[in-house]
Amino acid sequence: MLELTDFIVVGLFFAVVIGISMYKGRREQSGEDYFLAGRGLSWWIIGISLIAANISTEQFVGMNGGAAGGYGLAIASYDWIAAITLVIVAIFFLPLLLRCGIYTIPEFLEYRFNSHARSIMSFYMMAIYVGVTISAVLYSGGLTINTIFGLPLAHSVWVVGAIAAAYTAYGGLKSVAWADLFQGTSLIIGGLFVAFVGIQAVGGLDAFATHNEKHLHMFLPADHGSLPWTALLFGLWIPNLYYWGFNQYIAQRTLAAKDLKNGQLGVLTAAGIQIILPIVIVVPGLIALQLYPVEVAANSDTAFPMLIGKLIGPGMRGFIFAAIAGAIISSLASMLNSASTIFTMDIFKRHLRPGADQKTLVKVGRTMTILFTVIGCLIAPQLGKFKGIFNFMQDLQGYVSPGILAVFIFGFFVKKAGPLTAVIGLLLCPVAYGVLHLEMFDSICFLNKMAITFSAVVIAMAVTTLIRPRTTIVPLPVNEQFNEETAPIVKIIGAIIVVITVALYITFI
Repeated sequence: MLELTDFIVVGLFFAVVIGISMYKGRREQSGEDYFLAGRGLSWWIIGISLIAANISTEQFVGMNGGAAGGYGLAIASYDWIAAITLVIVAIFFLPLLLRCGIYTIPEFLEYRFNSHARSIMSFYMMAIYVGVTISAVLYSGGLTINTIFGLPLAHSVWVVGAIAAAYTAYGGLKSVAWADLFQGTSLIIGGLFVAFVGIQAVGGLDAFATHNEKHLHMFLPADHGSLPWTALLFGLWIPNLYYWGFNQYIAQRTLAAKDLKNGQLGVLTAAGIQIILPIVIVVPGLIALQLYPVEVAANSDTAFPMLIGKLIGPGMRGFIFAAIAGAIISSLASMLNSASTIFTMDIFKRHLRPGADQKTLVKVGRTMTILFTVIGCLIAPQLGKFKGIFNFMQDLQGYVSPGILAVFIFGFFVKKAGPLTAVIGLLLCPVAYGVLHLEMFDSICFLNKMAITFSAVVIAMAVTTLIRPRTTIVPLPVNEQFNEETAPIVKIIGAIIVVITVALYITFI
């Protein structure tokens, strides 16, 4: 339980974060201001904000729980492959997206293919955000508060939702990004401190490495149910490329960059941080398993909250709790902002009120932020029925991520791919992935199911392109102020990140 000192630290932390974020977002009047921070974000804000948006309790709770529940260090592949993925996004994907001057990722599909492709992707994104990711973050955040305080899960969920909705609805992306800057930095510091204290508690680094020798390997057997080594070759790249390249709540920060160089350096900053993240979101799970094997065996998702409650003293415990709560709120705020952006720009402005002025768009964005929070809070307590919240989220997103990735790859690199190609790819994906969830395919892990689905979609899109190729090339819109030349430093930093990541895999093979 937290003591008075902890409550003071938590109160001061959130007073500073919410105060500064609302101050920074106080003048957001137009849609571009509210949804894309006036397209003025610098690389350092983008980099930290990407990490803060990505890391929440589904990582702190879910990945630490996964490490303790049987994956060991292998689950760090989500972070280390993400580091390489971010280099690919920075150098190859980001220039193509930024030069169009788009608000949302689905908007690109209308310019490249047709309005139907944009509408289908928008619908998918809304369903995933509201039905899966927002509610999952609320659940895992509520579980953390429930474990530490004993506050009922449903009440904890509403507390988290109310705080995130407050500053997100008020100031839009700029408020979210500045809150991320403080909360992202704090969660990394707090997570490193938990890992350090945990290592001391088990007798030092040598004692930790000796006890967990069998867990410190990146490659699991080919028959592993969720993360076999075969999935690292292909399957894991699909959710990673989709998530970091074409997931609105992540990509929205890069779309808000002041120029390409800031966008690319921001993405590479996030890639560098991803390399060290397993110390924060994997190692503590193994420490908890070593110290409290019985409790962790009963529910591995309590591994990280248990370390906070049992190992960290007053004051620092409050700071770490505030950092974790901040991580929850950062991710939730990002999802809420992006869900409201997609609804406002891709649904409301296009289909309901095409002539809506800028103030109306901002008002709709704020209203939908609150509505999505309420829906997520109602769904979240039900997720306790599923074991392993992290895998639950990853698996469900497989219904859309392989198809979206395939459509964008065709849109970028296959010039003759026409509108029908994109529509078929997007519609086929959930059907193919759903078939692979029949009982006869239970032995195939969900990452390999994603690889199979992606392959099926690509084949279908290739055949469609051969039968119905685009005969005329429609030029994409171009932001006249956009400089699409990649700076040499970006390529050098990207190469260094790839080399370090490969070296880590070799070390823990």
